[in-house]
Amino acid sequence: MEYEIQPHTRRCVMTGRELNPGERYYAALIEDGARFVRHDYSAEAWTGPPEGTFSFWAGRVPPPQEEARLRVDDDLLEDCFQRLEGQTDPGRINFRYVVALLLVRRRRFKLEPDGPDAGTMMVRCPRTGQCYSVINPQLSEDEMQQVQEEVFQVLGWS
Repeated sequence: MEYEIQPHTRRCVMTGRELNPGERYYAALIEDGARFVRHDYSAEAWTGPPEGTFSFWAGRVPPPQEEARLRVDDDLLEDCFQRLEGQTDPGRINFRYVVALLLVRRRRFKLEPDGPDAGTMMVRCPRTGQCYSVINPQLSEDEMQQVQEEVFQVLGWS
């Protein structure tokens, strides 16, 4: 499933003003049907998460030379993983699966040897000991790459 998400514009959705390097901003993932849309807000326009918000976070607009570097926020990634638990929409199942793999790759989760069945994988958080069952949607390599790009785009890391 493909998400149609606008690219990160470094522009406040409320005022239309461009966000400058070093400036604090807020971002919100808004549920719009079966997809997520990212909205960025200047600090002065932020009044809290709008209705339909799936997740939100604060950050600083990076200087232009840092924009090309991929900066992954592991806490945000883990928060998205947690919030997607129990979702049944195929796009969200794919999203959660790829987020789980990213968390394993970043060593926030450990892959457990045996899942409860062939259609799932088990991951464990070493900090808390909590185990999670993650549906394996059996994505092709191309689908996996596409969903990973969607995760990065949704979270503003592309």
